[in-house]
Amino acid sequence: MSEQFIKTHVQDHVQIIELDRVDKKNAINNDMYTRLRTMLEDGEANTDVRVILIRGKGNVFTAGNDLGDFNNRPKNGPSKGHLFLRTLHRVKKPLIAQVEGLAIGIGVTLLLHCDLVYAATNARLRLPFVNLGICPEAGSTLLLPQKAGHRAASELFLLGDYFTSEEAKEHGIVNRILPPDDIHDFVWEQAQKLVQQNPQALMETKRLMKAHLQDATADQIEAEAITFNRLLQSDASKTARKETLK
Repeated sequence: MSEQFIKTHVQDHVQIIELDRVDKKNAINNDMYTRLRTMLEDGEANTDVRVILIRGKGNVFTAGNDLGDFNNRPKNGPSKGHLFLRTLHRVKKPLIAQVEGLAIGIGVTLLLHCDLVYAATNARLRLPFVNLGICPEAGSTLLLPQKAGHRAASELFLLGDYFTSEEAKEHGIVNRILPPDDIHDFVWEQAQKLVQQNPQALMETKRLMKAHLQDATADQIEAEAITFNRLLQSDASKTARKETLK
């Protein structure tokens, strides 16, 4: 079933990964996380792929986790989403994200692992983890304060309000903002510029830029997961999720 919700193909040395669950605003369920992880691993192993591009269909990036799927998480061991985050953190090839419309929860935190992020003017981002009685994931409690500063990250995390693409750029989450009619072509042009660069030089430069935080981010992903799973079982979180699903 996840094949129906996530499409992928390679074009001109770019692996395009497209979320395609438009009726659910591209919310990501457990099966989709498994497929996303497999796609990233395949892209890394495929010598024809030099750049990986992640985007959403229907003018929406993703509404985040499928909250209805939280009840299907394993009692023991890492969740499918956690396994995806481990893989995302280890990707060596350049990652580009094209953000249109909603980007909520994981739809924002995964951007912190991308090398280039381009957002449309209609993008609306949100980090509603605390609002759901849980904590952030993807190592974002380390990465976002690094990019935005402690106070800005606190406002985004602790209040969990929507913020604009302009604010995302101000906080270092987004590289550039484009009109919705222009973003698709612009992102493709940027991907092709990367394709023309020396692949080994690209990967080594990415490795060196991330080296000082690589181990710390991996540790933070694991620490967040422990707290996330504990909070997820709380009555407060269960109530908040039920209210959101109404």
